[in-house]
Amino acid sequence: MTANEIGGLDVSRETFERLQTYEALIRKWNPAINLVAKSTLAELWSRHIEDSAQIGAYLAPEIRIWADFGSGGGLPGIVLAILALERSPDTAFHLVESDQRKATFLRQAAQTLGLKVQVHTQRVEVLAPLGADVVSARALASLRMLCGFAARHLAPTGFAIFPKGANFVDEVEDARQEWNFDLDERVSLTHSDARLLRVKSIHHV
Repeated sequence: MTANEIGGLDVSRETFERLQTYEALIRKWNPAINLVAKSTLAELWSRHIEDSAQIGAYLAPEIRIWADFGSGGGLPGIVLAILALERSPDTAFHLVESDQRKATFLRQAAQTLGLKVQVHTQRVEVLAPLGADVVSARALASLRMLCGFAARHLAPTGFAIFPKGANFVDEVEDARQEWNFDLDERVSLTHSDARLLRVKSIHHV
């Protein structure tokens, strides 16, 4: 089994090939649905897939439910579900995407790739609480708003992973006006001024 590297993770040849198949699916569907901005399509692998894959460092066999909000084209939800096949095969993924066409793509991608994924075509704030061990969201909303989503859907001992850009300090300060939470930061492997924020114990101020 030949090892490959993506997002700081060593993955099997089978996993790498699944990621390449997923990349091809995005390129096929993108002209009709605009899963990623056309201007970023040339950098699809590095800017989107690899950026999402680094979140896979938080995958663990004990995680039962991982919820991804505003999944769009599956970044990071589908990428993480692919990585989980070898890193945490018992983890079930719930992808929340209110756009019907994008949700259709997510279901098709999950079926094509043989992933343990359930797609919810609803808004995060009205979806019944999922009791997730982990929640994630990439480029969806402010940290303040994301904390509200996470508080609704996380299990009591769960945590959230939110990739944020260069203004992450301002977002944290703003979120703390409404929420108390424990925070760990990890420097993004794809953008040195960006961070992966690990947030837990979220409660209203």
